[in-house]
Amino acid sequence: MSASSLYPLVRPLLFSLDPESAHDLTLSALSAAAKIGFTQRLTKPLPDPRTVMGIWFPNPVGLAAGLDKDGACIDGLAALGFGFIEIGTVTPRPQPGNPKPRMFRLPQANALINRMGFNNGGVDALVRNVQASRFYQNKQGVLGLNIGKNADTPIERAIDDYLICLDKVYPFADYVTVNISSPNTKNLRQLQQASELGTLLSALKNSQRTLADRYGRYVPIALKIAPDLDHEQIKSIAELLLQHQIDAVIATNTTITRGAVSGLPHADEAGGLSGAPVLPLSNHVISALRSELKDTIPIIGVGGILSGEDARAKIDAGASLVQLYTGLIYRGPALVKACAQALKQ
Repeated sequence: MSASSLYPLVRPLLFSLDPESAHDLTLSALSAAAKIGFTQRLTKPLPDPRTVMGIWFPNPVGLAAGLDKDGACIDGLAALGFGFIEIGTVTPRPQPGNPKPRMFRLPQANALINRMGFNNGGVDALVRNVQASRFYQNKQGVLGLNIGKNADTPIERAIDDYLICLDKVYPFADYVTVNISSPNTKNLRQLQQASELGTLLSALKNSQRTLADRYGRYVPIALKIAPDLDHEQIKSIAELLLQHQIDAVIATNTTITRGAVSGLPHADEAGGLSGAPVLPLSNHVISALRSELKDTIPIIGVGGILSGEDARAKIDAGASLVQLYTGLIYRGPALVKACAQALKQ
């Protein structure tokens, strides 16, 4: 059975539902299908291994954080053929996120706007879900765990939240992503400013060294940044990544700009815009980072991938790996294979 033949039949039903309901239904169905072994019939991309951050990736196409915030559907998502899966963003304590509705489709632009607000069951629940997954138990692939801060934690104490999460997810992660770029948690992007970012990265690296000694294994740390950065901000972030020897940078999160969707229904909704309009913004940040970082720190490219050609453009801009999210909603699971084929070495 081909995922590409099934999704076009299912998509009209999903798009008839409100986006968050469709999202929840899709994850539930995938999870159920994985439990009964149905997903084993899905065709997977051919192996195309890459070593990035010292980690062996079976192929360079990953799932971006945000789709499975609590790690409740790891096995179902793994069946789609990703080379790696990133789950979260997770916070120290459970939180409901922002009031609904908080996710909006812009189909004319192959885009979404969301203001979810890190809705999740808390880091302890995520760790339990990871431990319960066959993917983790059988070491079936690469698992990234994405961490953030609680909405009610003052920004001046944000470091505490990141350190709590890092401590709890470290034993179970292949890499940990530090999300400082969601536009949906008040003041969070302030952490991208040089003075605050340097303090955060220093604390994270100190904790990483302690945890590596404790567990006898080094787990890389990646920093996820926004697409709405000017050249001086990108240069400053690159300098801090090098100074603190951060293992990778993920470029980028969603954008708060609306120029590309102006006049479309829902375009004025608050939140982060993802999908096709983010592609040029993300690629610009990737290219600027690569210029600053040279070959010292790998970049994971995410934002606006809706085809194999889009994935290729990310690599050409300077990324070593790519991640998908909104493109899956518009193109379905066939996008994973299309991107993997386009990137095949």
